Amino acid sequence: EITWRDWSSDVCSSDLHLGDLIRRLPDPAGSWPITDSPRRDLFPDRRRPLGDRAPVRLKRGMSIAMAIVAHARPFVIGVDTHARNHAISILACPTGEVIDEAQFPTTTAGLSRAVCWVGRRTGGDVDVLWVIEGTGTYGARLASTASDAGYTVVEAPRMNARANRGIGKSDPLDARRIAAAALPLQDSQLREPRADDGVRAAVKVLLASRDHMSTERTATINALTALLRVVDLGIDARQPLTATQIATIAAWRTRHEDIAIATARGEANRLAKRVAALDIELKAITKRITDLVRQSPAATLLDQPGIGPVTAAVALTSWSHLGRIRSEAAFASLAGTNPIPASSGNTVRHRINHGGDRRLNRALHMAIVTRMRTDPRTRAYVQRRTAEGRTLREIRRCLKRYLAREIYRHLNTAARTQLATT
Repeated sequence: EITWRDWSSDVCSSDLHLGDLIRRLPDPAGSWPITDSPRRDLFPDRRRPLGDRAPVRLKRGMSIAMAIVAHARPFVIGVDTHARNHAISILACPTGEVIDEAQFPTTTAGLSRAVCWVGRRTGGDVDVLWVIEGTGTYGARLASTASDAGYTVVEAPRMNARANRGIGKSDPLDARRIAAAALPLQDSQLREPRADDGVRAAVKVLLASRDHMSTERTATINALTALLRVVDLGIDARQPLTATQIATIAAWRTRHEDIAIATARGEANRLAKRVAALDIELKAITKRITDLVRQSPAATLLDQPGIGPVTAAVALTSWSHLGRIRSEAAFASLAGTNPIPASSGNTVRHRINHGGDRRLNRALHMAIVTRMRTDPRTRAYVQRRTAEGRTLREIRRCLKRYLAREIYRHLNTAARTQLATT
């Protein structure tokens, strides 16, 4: 084992590359043969000595081995996913040597051949880590196939696009970079995919359908309003149309009018009927979502002020399952509600995070808006923070952060209770 004295002298007095130091470490598995090959083929412009960096301060007797992917896994499989074909690259750990690369079609047979091909190239080792881009979209079927075969599958980590400037871009290169990006990460930093079965998968499909219906309803009402403002059909469209006006238009019958007026009236009638039909469909699908949410860990959220079935369903699909999100701070970051420092000089403040899951952030925003109007505790908090000089924008940010913590704890507590009773 490398001692603290050996490590500090190597770092401070030599020009060894990080890969050279890694190869000096003992093999964590104890049996895997480490291939001594340079990484110049992966990143030819990024190799630089460690002498210009600050030395790592370790306590005497402390081991420098870290539980990173490069030490804990024999191979890493990077997958760049597309609609027709997936590009796959196999890297050996810990050096990042490219073992093989190939592309496979996204058919059922093609995905099975991809998994079998990886198994042959890696000796059938089930400790291989699959790093797949878009496990919730184009890579969903491959992720499911690899998981069913017993492999560990994670979502591709975020990568810096500027680091690839001047190197070029292709599907095999992207697959190689996806795998290489996971090598220095610890197991706790890997992005576990969301569950794609059970109630969560059903709620995800219904939410997507409801979003489509809601978008279509808004577009239909806008088209109807625009038509009524151009053609005089006896409806006052200066303000947004009410439900009564839409019902009146949907009940119109054919009249003997000029062909231009008759055509406009017929289209207005069709649009109004479509809005009425979408209202019925939205009520039905919301009821189905509510029934599914009551069968999930998000059932307790329905009793909280300002949280309806859609907000609870969105929170459930983002949270997915117990253990996926390591802490409530990580859930707040996922929701885009964690405070971002924006201090300067004597000014100490935080700003809103514009990243994260924007649909979850929008759901939390609507819940907070409802609470600020109806919940006595929230109204008292707003008054107190306003007296302290906070703006409504900053108050909403704080409230969304508190709500994210509350939702995370409710979901985890309910999930643990369900596991204890089953």
